[in-house]
Amino acid sequence: MPENCTALIDQLIAERHRQGKTQRQLAQDAQLTQSVIARLESKKATPQLDTLLKVAAALGCNLAIVPAAL
Repeated sequence: MPENCTALIDQLIAERHRQGKTQRQLAQDAQLTQSVIARLESKKATPQLDTLLKVAAALGCNLAIVPAAL
């Protein structure tokens, strides 16, 4: 999995913890299953963009595309 994807997932996990949500609660808010959240947080497979968008929205976060510094 790309390093920047791992960093993004780490931020989503940290935000979930900060909000005191369980994986199950986050899954319900994102209209996903708890197993999808568990797979995402395990970082064993690269998540689909729509999954990341749903999770971010459920946490009240935005995803942004930022040009890489040269």
